[in-house]
Amino acid sequence: MDSSTEKPPRARVSDAVDAEAEAPKEQGRTRDYLDGFLAAKPGADAVGGEGSDLQADVIAALREIFDPEIPVNIYDLGLIYGVEVDDNRDATVTMTLTTPHCPVAESMPGEVELRVSSVPGIRDAEVNLVWDPPWGPHKMSDEARLELGML
Repeated sequence: MDSSTEKPPRARVSDAVDAEAEAPKEQGRTRDYLDGFLAAKPGADAVGGEGSDLQADVIAALREIFDPEIPVNIYDLGLIYGVEVDDNRDATVTMTLTTPHCPVAESMPGEVELRVSSVPGIRDAEVNLVWDPPWGPHKMSDEARLELGML
């Protein structure tokens, strides 16, 4: 070590500023970013209901579930009879299957419930499996018929 270089001075307790003598000035907050968020009231528009954004999100999620035997999603296949979302963000899906003996009769309603309940904003999901009216090819959308070569 070179003797011409001086060491920096060490900090000493006596060098500390007297906390009572020079208390920092109170700094007021100029803007609280949470104020606007916490003061915001929910919109007057209903959360759920026919044509709501949340209902559209649930339908989009249902369009991601495909029938294992038919390469068409269950919504366009006509297996979904109704999608209701209430103002409490609870979704109710009324659906059927192509036949009561469908190989996915035990697993498909559970998959639908899981997929719908995973939609952001949905609090709870319920699936009602019905057999009346029975499903038929006439319930398919034009997109499904086109996909299957029925148009």
